[in-house]
Amino acid sequence: MPSTAKTFYEQEIERLYNEISLPAKQYMLIRQSKRFMEKYHSQKIELHDLAQAAFMSKFHYVRVFKQLYGVTPRTYLKDMRISKAKQLLKDGHSITDTCYEVGYESVTTFSSTFKKSTGYAPSIFQEQHCHQG
Repeated sequence: MPSTAKTFYEQEIERLYNEISLPAKQYMLIRQSKRFMEKYHSQKIELHDLAQAAFMSKFHYVRVFKQLYGVTPRTYLKDMRISKAKQLLKDGHSITDTCYEVGYESVTTFSSTFKKSTGYAPSIFQEQHCHQG
């Protein structure tokens, strides 16, 4: 996929940007924080740190992020982690390894979040979707 072609998602972000007329610097900082979450999703990421890096209060950061992406930063990060976890489980990784790989510090918390997000416990999801080698 060429990096110059804009996805529908990116086009929508630009449209929203034009509609909400966010200062260019804030828009850039929010996009950088989203990329940071994507790159470092397996590490502990604190809302305070994301907001501070974007030179915004936590409340303003959450408000602007949600305005741009339609979800809060916490929801975006959780959804991205669960999506990556689903792929790892499909590929046969253990639940424990998957938990830590996608940034959870507790298998219990991971399992609970996974079930709330997908409707399945990780073990059931893996049984139903694991690629057999």
